[in-house]
Amino acid sequence: MSGNIYIYLFFMALVTFALRVGPLVFAKKEITNPLIRSFLYYVPYVTLTVMTFPAILRCTQSPISGAAALVAGSLIAWKGGSLFVVAVSVCAVVFLVELIPGIG
Repeated sequence: MSGNIYIYLFFMALVTFALRVGPLVFAKKEITNPLIRSFLYYVPYVTLTVMTFPAILRCTQSPISGAAALVAGSLIAWKGGSLFVVAVSVCAVVFLVELIPGIG
């Protein structure tokens, strides 16, 4: 990367600013289109999933223990378990699966 670092920082700041201010400037009234509203409703969940899913499988010693924890945590959360119960259960599943010889 050659050139002045401040030019890169300026353009990065400009793009970030435009992406954050653009919707405020151009969307003056409430969005009533059901398709767009549905899309915007799910954006935070999709973003969180995209950021955390790869880490779930890679942060343990074995991808198998990460996958087992993902399945267990999903089932416990689906059945109505609290965040604390899901977190403790997932940690226990990873610990127990990695105790199995040949996996961890």
